[in-house]
Formats: sequence, structure tokens, C-alpha cells
Amino acid sequence: MQSAAEQFPELQTQRLQLRSLTIADSEAIFALRSNEEVNRFIGRKAAQTIADAAQFIQDRLLDSSKKQGVYWAIELKSTGKLIGTICYWNINEDENSAEIGYELLPDMQGQGLMQEAITAVIAWGFIHMNLDVITAFPLGEHDKSVSLLEKNKFTYNEVNNGHLVYKLSRQTWQANQPA
Repeated sequence: MQSAAEQFPELQTQRLQLRSLTIADSEAIFALRSNEEVNRFIGRKAAQTIADAAQFIQDRLLDSSKKQGVYWAIELKSTGKLIGTICYWNINEDENSAEIGYELLPDMQGQGLMQEAITAVIAWGFIHMNLDVITAFPLGEHDKSVSLLEKNKFTYNEVNNGHLVYKLSRQTWQANQPA
């Protein structure tokens, strides 16, 4: 499997720029990672300081340099504001698979923005990373995330430690692409 490209893969959608995180994003990442509504569905401890956010960014940049993950900042083209993140991690080269994860500030939800981001990231994963399967683990009560996955043809497989397991295969994705 081809891992992350040598140069970070910046992606564009109609309204979004998906780009690498930078240390300059520390305040925006802190706002996202300390947001109670976002964390409620991710099941993580809230960031306590901007230094926590800066460390998180440094860790994700290291993951990227080691080809252990690809972590995009989701930025509005119109304002340059970082509004969320989307990533591939838990990459398994033996199985050509990766886990997708995403988060979006609550005031940006319900506008189709994550749909734009996930469409671009799924395509990039199958085309450029040569993935065969993309997996997601939403909490069962996170209806918006489950709906987003199902809209993108992920199928429910099982429950694992309180998380639902959804998978999207390359074949299913290809079969649902416009002719």
C-alpha cells in the first residue's frame, strides 16, 4: 500500500481547504479539542491548555512524517478559519486498511461541510493510499456521524467496546461513483 504522499496531500472541495496542521493552529485546535459537545461523541479527555493542543499537533505531524497517519485541518476557504479535522490513522499496510476519524465545531455542523470533507478524503484514501477498506468507530448515540457514514455507503458490522463498527470497501465505493 502506498502510504501518505511524500508531500502532504492538500485537498480542495467547493467550500473547504484540507491542509496539514501547523503550530499556528494551536488556538483553533484547543477550541475544538476542549469543546464539550465534540468530546462527548469522541470519548476523549478535553484539552486543558493551548500547550496541550500544540503537543497534539506536533504528535500528528510526527505521525505524518512516519507515514502512520494523515491528519487534515478543515478550513473554510471563505474565511481561512479552521473548523474541524479529518484523518486516517490506525493504518494497516498488510490489510490495506485505515480508520477514518473526524470532528467539526458544533456551529459549523448541519451545513454539509463534513460531507464535502469526507467525500474528498475517502477518494484520496482509495486512489492514492490504495486502501481496500476504510473503517469508522462512531458511538451509537452519535446519530449525525452514523448518518454521514451511511450516506457515504459505509455498512454497519458490529459493536466493539460501545462503538459501532462501520466499514467501506473499495468495491462498494467504486460501485457508487458517478459514471
